[in-house]
Amino acid sequence: MQVARRAGRGRLGSALRYAVLVVFALFFTLPLLWMLVTALKPPAEWLLPNWVPQNPTLGNFTAILNNPALPVFRWFLNSALLAAVATAATVALDAMAAYAYARLRFPGRNVLFGVLLSTLVMPGIIFLVPNYLTVAALGGLNTYWGVVLPGLAGVFGVFFLRQFFQSLPREIEEAALIDGAGLWTTFFRVALPLSGPALSTLAIITFLASWNDFLWPLLIVGNDPLKQTLPVGLARLQGAYTFQYGQLMAGAVFTALPVLVLYLLLQRYIIQSVAATGLKG
Repeated sequence: MQVARRAGRGRLGSALRYAVLVVFALFFTLPLLWMLVTALKPPAEWLLPNWVPQNPTLGNFTAILNNPALPVFRWFLNSALLAAVATAATVALDAMAAYAYARLRFPGRNVLFGVLLSTLVMPGIIFLVPNYLTVAALGGLNTYWGVVLPGLAGVFGVFFLRQFFQSLPREIEEAALIDGAGLWTTFFRVALPLSGPALSTLAIITFLASWNDFLWPLLIVGNDPLKQTLPVGLARLQGAYTFQYGQLMAGAVFTALPVLVLYLLLQRYIIQSVAATGLKG
């Protein structure tokens, strides 16, 4: 009898947990669904609160793709190129810095890491003016590399990868050192191959941040339509007196689609990384 009661309570608890998870999933999914539904509505239905378009159309998508004043594919390529470069550079530089903080012993290591970590609590907006003045002094205004330069490395990535490197068994690296491997060989052939989930997670986070960044690309390449990124270019659909709501949502679908595909392809590595590093200090 007690076993049956415990089994019943267990099923009830599982049902409640699933119900809560479904509610949260719907809460976070509804904005995406509304964006897609609005993108399929004709202009007469843009502001109507119906979830099913009465006359669904792809006109919003064709309108922005066929508009010569909106080089959407060029913006798409600009965003993809800049996000890929920023992601590759951030993962490479953060991995080297994180491995040094996790495995090497040098004077002031903990103090330096503490100072580095303290910058995480500072709002990113305070770095906007110094970064702009630095890039302008280097001649990076209206250039692609001026957009990428401030994001080539990040404190969060160093902290995140350091936690993962510390969780790796030291015996594996010590065995490589005994076999004659140097520091760089151990890093590239032992530590990095074992850190695939953490590196993938950092790559996704960095790609998302770079892909969705609006303010910094607007400051650097906002005056050149052919060098603008997708979020900056699509903002032109929102004028001072006109508002192409359906076309703006169609553009948002273009912006969100690569990110969703990337997440679906790499979500397994994110789960593995969180499971491996989430509770370790």
